[in-house]
Amino acid sequence: MIDVTSTKGNILLIDDLPENLHLLNNLLTQLGYTVRSATSGKMALKMLNVNLPDVILLDIKMPDMDGFQVCTAIKADERWSDIPIIFISALDNAVDKVNAFTCGGSDYITKPFQNEEMVVRIENQLLIQRQKIALQQEVKKRQETEEVLYQSRALLSSVLNTTLDGIAALQAVRASQTGEIEDFRCLVVNPVIAQAFNRSREELIGKLVLKRFLQRINSSLFERVVAVVETGEPLAEDIYYPLGESSWYHFAAVKLGDGFAIAVRDVTARKNMELELQVANRELRLLAHLDGLTKIANRRCFDDFFQQQWRRLARTQQPLSLLMLDVDFFKPYNDFYGHQRGDDCLLEIAQTIQKIISRPSDLVARYGGEEFIVALPETNEEGAAVIAQIIINTIQDLKIPHQASSITDCVTVSIGITSMIPTMDFSPECLIDQADQALYSAKDKGRNRYCAKPLSN
Repeated sequence: MIDVTSTKGNILLIDDLPENLHLLNNLLTQLGYTVRSATSGKMALKMLNVNLPDVILLDIKMPDMDGFQVCTAIKADERWSDIPIIFISALDNAVDKVNAFTCGGSDYITKPFQNEEMVVRIENQLLIQRQKIALQQEVKKRQETEEVLYQSRALLSSVLNTTLDGIAALQAVRASQTGEIEDFRCLVVNPVIAQAFNRSREELIGKLVLKRFLQRINSSLFERVVAVVETGEPLAEDIYYPLGESSWYHFAAVKLGDGFAIAVRDVTARKNMELELQVANRELRLLAHLDGLTKIANRRCFDDFFQQQWRRLARTQQPLSLLMLDVDFFKPYNDFYGHQRGDDCLLEIAQTIQKIISRPSDLVARYGGEEFIVALPETNEEGAAVIAQIIINTIQDLKIPHQASSITDCVTVSIGITSMIPTMDFSPECLIDQADQALYSAKDKGRNRYCAKPLSN
């Protein structure tokens, strides 16, 4: 008994004798096949338009169209040409067999036949048909894969050749004994990268050029690229490398197998903008702490400086002295000479004081209106008095005319001095208040002088 549980298929029987059709139909149906029958070639061709069989069993001797004609017609139509055709005939001469295979037959069974032989031959054709279909599907799948691969390669080539970024892929070259990375071999290089090396792409593929190139840029860059491969951690940073009109590049490397892929972008324009922005920010910070009229530090700058120095000197237990200055009879000066001359007078006085206070640790600031303040870290009252007298004498020596003054014919200043060792038990504002009170004392005593008012701890 033949096991046909896995050999079912659709079979079309073509024979003009009903008894032959009945015999084959019963046999094949019992064995599990799906069977349809046609009593003529024309009828069979019509049935093929409705449903395609897996195998055709075809008799040769039939009226109207014999088996050879039917086979030729089937093979001529590309819709049916792949269907295997097994001729079943009582004709046993070589010519008929040759004609059967010549017109496209796949096999030839001579009547009378053995059932087992029939099944085996059908199954062989079904197996061949399945393998053929599987092969066609595999070929189609491979063709589709190759097409996708071709399109991917074309797309990759287009990207590599047209992008403004430098792109490359490199493979590690390791020492045979230690396994340590000695250099990297170029696998893929686009024109931008080739230009950086001043070579063609063909000259770079397969070459070991990266280590020497990176060490020219930064001695540690090669080791950091090696770390990308060994640890898998990506690397991204800006590097300086003058090349034509460009000089700054963003360098990004990621692990790729036993190597890495890099993307390099020209960021010179961005870097220049960042540098310009840094300069602009410095200028803004300077302007934020600069008095627009006198070109010395403003009140805000003094407040920040004074707080910092108070905390610092409280830790080091060093003295801090303040000089509070006021231009004598400045309102009458403005009324007599006008505001423009008044502004010029304040500018000249501010610049004069600035030249006198030459230590980098000291600060001269416009405190408001015609008032100025001088902070002298690590200076005691005696030292502050010396500086105050120099300021008074130098400004008087400027001989800026002041016909509206009631004490002299030139511009003078009054100064209040106070000094102490800062402590966190006192508020810094106390020192400023004492300097202001000392200034009023100097005015009360006739101006063009200084008065000191120490603030005891």
